[in-house]
Amino acid sequence: MPKYYVNRQAQASGEHEVHKADCSWLPSEENRQYLGVFDSCRAAVREAGKHYSKVDGCRWCCEECHKR
Repeated sequence: MPKYYVNRQAQASGEHEVHKADCSWLPSEENRQYLGVFDSCRAAVREAGKHYSKVDGCRWCCEECHKR
């Protein structure tokens, strides 16, 4: 199961993006928060929602959880 992280810095839209550990767009270490190991991006997005009010999946590594 993949490890997931959330970007500490919000996008221009105000959302914090969730990424898999192997994503090419994974934020730098100081700009990401470890969420844990999950069997789906949906579970990782739910976990990120405990920390941030606006959360979205990365367009590239969590496409099924990407809203925009």
